[in-house]
Amino acid sequence: MRPYGRAADALRTIEIETGVSPYAEGSCLIKCGNTHVLCTASVEENVPPWMRNSGKGWVTAEYGMLPRATHTRGRREAAAGKQSGRTQEIQRLIGRSLRAVVDLRKLGERQITLDCDVIQADGGTRTAAITGAWVALSRACNWLVEEGVLDVSPVHGQIAAVSCGLVGGEARLDLEYEEDRVAETDANFVLTDDGGVVEIQATAEDKPMPASAFDDLFTLARKGVKELVGIQRSAIG
Repeated sequence: MRPYGRAADALRTIEIETGVSPYAEGSCLIKCGNTHVLCTASVEENVPPWMRNSGKGWVTAEYGMLPRATHTRGRREAAAGKQSGRTQEIQRLIGRSLRAVVDLRKLGERQITLDCDVIQADGGTRTAAITGAWVALSRACNWLVEEGVLDVSPVHGQIAAVSCGLVGGEARLDLEYEEDRVAETDANFVLTDDGGVVEIQATAEDKPMPASAFDDLFTLARKGVKELVGIQRSAIG
């Protein structure tokens, strides 16, 4: 039995509230069950030095977890003086996932930074961050069009992300922490609304995952992303 009696192919309850940060050009609070992530998109009229005079913009991301996002207090990484390897890996994943659906030339020589801050964690924080970051990014680009800075939005596609895993030999969609920590295999899928693959991360514990099991997880992921992109569209109007 899954937590809260969910079916194996069911997402957690998903909510996306937009416009939660009055100062950011784009923002949303995404809630995937008990995982809550605040996503803001900030537009800057400059690019990294290595991109100057290229005629292209840049999309990047930063990710972090608040100290009491989990059951015990985690030390702020700023206090430690460095980011963990996990944090660096996740924010790079978010950045390259978003860049896959942005025309950087149409963005012009400006940078959009996605800040994804985990308020509450119960598994799937990176996938929730990617799904919410796309909403924040889209709203920021729409703002650029509304302000007359751009003629058209540089966002040319839609992406969302979801986790899947094998728990007790059963393929399950959108794992919560209690499932994730005992899963024989866990995977994160970043997919486009038309079924394109942006990135897949999959890891087996103790023994290799059968190819047929991966096919089952991929099928679940496609179903989950189809539902997520519908929720995204409703959120941005």
